[in-house]
Amino acid sequence: QVQLVESGGGFVPAGGSLRLSCTASGFTLNNLAIGWFRQAPGNEREGVSCINTADTYKYYSESVKGRFTISRSNANNAAYLQMDNLKPEDTGVYYCATDLYLQSCNPSNFAYGTWGRGTLVNVSS
Repeated sequence: QVQLVESGGGFVPAGGSLRLSCTASGFTLNNLAIGWFRQAPGNEREGVSCINTADTYKYYSESVKGRFTISRSNANNAAYLQMDNLKPEDTGVYYCATDLYLQSCNPSNFAYGTWGRGTLVNVSS
């Protein structure tokens, strides 16, 4: 079964840090680009970060640039999102995504066909 599972979300005060993990099962992430997205209540899903297959290009939205770091581990068949200096506006459900035909980083959610169920990040002021 092809599956992505996010973990690492939680409740944290402003200024705190969280590290999200995205683990794949039933397929390998090694040759695929990976994206992280988030959706706050009442808002559309937005692209936060993505990383290409070769780990040579990383994208960050302006709102998280300098605070979030995306990485991947082929050995663990996983991807990670290190989130530092969190702000209340970072609150939302965070999703990782990939696509079996996607090798280049793409911040648009329309490029991804395989999604996890999400993990909740709640940042208090």
